[in-house]
Amino acid sequence: MANVTLGGTPVETIGNLPKTGSKAPNFKLTGTDLADVSLENYKDHRLVLNVFPSVDTGTCAQSIRTFNEKASALQNTKVLCISKDLPFAMARFCGAEGIENVVSLSDYKTGKFGNDYGLTFKSGAFESLLSRCIIVIDANGTVLHTEQVSEIADEPNYESALASLV
Repeated sequence: MANVTLGGTPVETIGNLPKTGSKAPNFKLTGTDLADVSLENYKDHRLVLNVFPSVDTGTCAQSIRTFNEKASALQNTKVLCISKDLPFAMARFCGAEGIENVVSLSDYKTGKFGNDYGLTFKSGAFESLLSRCIIVIDANGTVLHTEQVSEIADEPNYESALASLV
């Protein structure tokens, strides 16, 4: 399990992120249209998984804006923004912000994504929400890069994640 902090207070996740070089676990998430979406839907695409606790926090919202801006320049790459927010909240946010270059997905139904990827909080104020992480997956489903942000309020290292795609 990973140890991160929330406002300087230690919290734990249920496990660890997939290892670089391993196959990414499959997932079933819910899109803003309430359709099921799996890893298989993105076969032959590179993926940047932008995982965060909630779209309704400043840092999470900024990560979506930043990846939305950078995503349009990425070839054969999809940015998936994943949280446990309801799909309606994610659609509302993206509509209000003019977000069009990323895909919003929710783990609200089962929490299986967060558990399979080892990033669900098991303690603290955000217990059962998803930890702020970036996971980059190549077109063959292999994990190229991971980052679990050590302080939840901090932004991820966007440049390091995107450099793994080069």
